[in-house]
Amino acid sequence: MDEELRVAPITEEFTFRACMLALMMHCTKPTTAIIICPLFFGAAHLHHCIEQIRNGVSVKVAILMSCFQFTYTSIFGAYSAYLFLRTGHLIAPVLVHSFCNHMGFPDFGSLKEMPEFQRRICVGFFLFGLIMWAFLVEHLTEPGLYSNDLPWSDFI
Repeated sequence: MDEELRVAPITEEFTFRACMLALMMHCTKPTTAIIICPLFFGAAHLHHCIEQIRNGVSVKVAILMSCFQFTYTSIFGAYSAYLFLRTGHLIAPVLVHSFCNHMGFPDFGSLKEMPEFQRRICVGFFLFGLIMWAFLVEHLTEPGLYSNDLPWSDFI
């Protein structure tokens, strides 16, 4: 396994959630911190554009890929911020970050190559997982479950 994949969840979550987000929560409105911090997290991944170009990817494609990666890493950063603020612990975003790095972005394009029945089952599981996540995320991150009495947990 690539060393970056093993270390990145801990170092990035410590930097962007435990340090940057926690400090921003004391200096700005909570909503501002929750929006701005993930943008820095997304921007921290823009260096992959240079790597792509060095590996022979055209500049146009590398920029498009980096814009896409900036978008989904910023969204993920907002989700990590949510987990950190709701639970009051760093372990939640580190575990989710590790899982996402291990799994990678879903390959929705491969669905086209599957037989119809298998494709329907996979799409059904995708939708089931999304619905269960949406239903359970608030309940499973209830601040009281984690003895989180930090003042900003009320804002989330």
